[in-house]
Amino acid sequence: AQSAVRRNVKLCDFARATDVAFSTSLTLLVKSGRVSVSSQLQMVLVQVLVETHTECTDVWVRRFGELDAAYRTALDKDASMNPDERGRLQRLHLQFLKKGLKWSNDLGTVQFGALGLHSLLADHCWNMSCDEAVVGTEEERKEAAAKIAAQNEGDEDDEYEDEDLDIGLRNEAVSHYALAEKVSTILDKLKSLPAPSAEEQKMGHVCPPAQRDALLTRSILVLLAIENLRDARTLASSFLKEIENPDRSEDELKKSYLDKTDGKAPSHIMFNCMLVRICEKDVKTAPLFTWLVRNFGAELGTMYEPEIIKTYTTKIGRVYFDIQPPPSMMNMMENMMSMMGGGGMGG
Repeated sequence: AQSAVRRNVKLCDFARATDVAFSTSLTLLVKSGRVSVSSQLQMVLVQVLVETHTECTDVWVRRFGELDAAYRTALDKDASMNPDERGRLQRLHLQFLKKGLKWSNDLGTVQFGALGLHSLLADHCWNMSCDEAVVGTEEERKEAAAKIAAQNEGDEDDEYEDEDLDIGLRNEAVSHYALAEKVSTILDKLKSLPAPSAEEQKMGHVCPPAQRDALLTRSILVLLAIENLRDARTLASSFLKEIENPDRSEDELKKSYLDKTDGKAPSHIMFNCMLVRICEKDVKTAPLFTWLVRNFGAELGTMYEPEIIKTYTTKIGRVYFDIQPPPSMMNMMENMMSMMGGGGMGG
């Protein structure tokens, strides 16, 4: 099949080349469940799409959806598959979807890439984060977390696969859900996560914030950075109403946020609600934005990939309040924004 694809490329019949790669990949999955062979051909497909400057159309986005569904079905059907092989095939599919997203960004009409491909990539990242073949058992994840803590203390001798950590995959997932404008899906995922523990809510905590809180903040920062104020507002208000309020009332949260004596860290939902409201105003509220981010800085610093979080807040400051970052930060911010189209978002 690969030779047939290449032969058509040499004949400059690019449409035929991509059709053969797609149809053969799909047949391998649906008819015989040959996931490994199909994964190789899918990589050839996305390579040819890029090489031949094939335009990303709605038809191709649907085709990626068909391949993704067939791939996951075939993978789940093979109950006898070795966990290491399953993990390898999951990672290969992640690379395929990332490359497809980058192609759609480069050769499509939607900034940051096709919404449908962001959605596929988000689903796959989240599913991988729940797959022990990828992220390991709970005990193995604790060991990985300990390695991160050691590295943060300056011990860089040990290498670890950052993208294999469940929190990294989930951060990537919610970022792509935000780019896909799937606010309701983000909300559903956050509902599935446990409420913050007492330790995670303690003033000056050194542990990372609760996943539920951190992923909410990551999502809203992404939405604001891409100037999707509508969805940021919807997510913040829905989270407050449907998830946070049963635990603590809005009045209680507001009081606690400004109270430095109650022993509780500033809450993520209050930070996000205030951030959205400030962004809805004009550039004259820049000092309030600066105070809000600085006041919440310790909490942002404990989040996964704090340097990425800083680029988001820098971008928001520039877009909404005309706060110009230093040249070094400008380069980092521009690189981060370009990565949203599939060039790698961290995690």
